[in-house]
Amino acid sequence: MSASVALTCVLIVLARVTDVSLDTLRTASIVQGRRGFSAALGFFEALIYISVVAQVLRNFDHPVYAIAYAGGYALGTYLGIVAEQHLAFGTQLASFITYKGGAVSEALDGAGYPMARVEGHARRGDASIFYVEVPRRRTRQLMRLARAADEGCSCVVNDLRLATDVPGPRSQPARPEVAGGKAR
Repeated sequence: MSASVALTCVLIVLARVTDVSLDTLRTASIVQGRRGFSAALGFFEALIYISVVAQVLRNFDHPVYAIAYAGGYALGTYLGIVAEQHLAFGTQLASFITYKGGAVSEALDGAGYPMARVEGHARRGDASIFYVEVPRRRTRQLMRLARAADEGCSCVVNDLRLATDVPGPRSQPARPEVAGGKAR
């Protein structure tokens, strides 16, 4: 294999790693409703993708380019997931179910987490459910704090997407205004 072919393989792998990593980040940002950011990532992703595919197809007499393409895709998928987890965009809602409501409440409140608490009764006795909205990058820290207060607490975490574009019920008129017997 010549130095030119080897260099082209390295460039194909690097381009595919970049392209697929951007695709992974774009997919996560789409799910979170980040339209502008997703569109910008998509533009650069498509630009890189088209350049790499053109290079591979133009030089199909070198099957090693196809292997470099596939290797870059696999590595890009892995690194894209790692990058997305590290960046941890978004907000999550952590729900803690505990039989030690006082201890968990004290721990969460002492750490400055805003929360909502619901009291109830379960098979084992009185239970509390805490709802805490938290930036995704701080979710593990929050879970460690709650588990330190009650090792047996259960935790459910959901990604949040705020529905700010949806008009609420108060923005709708209760009934049409009537003037002279006709609705305006």
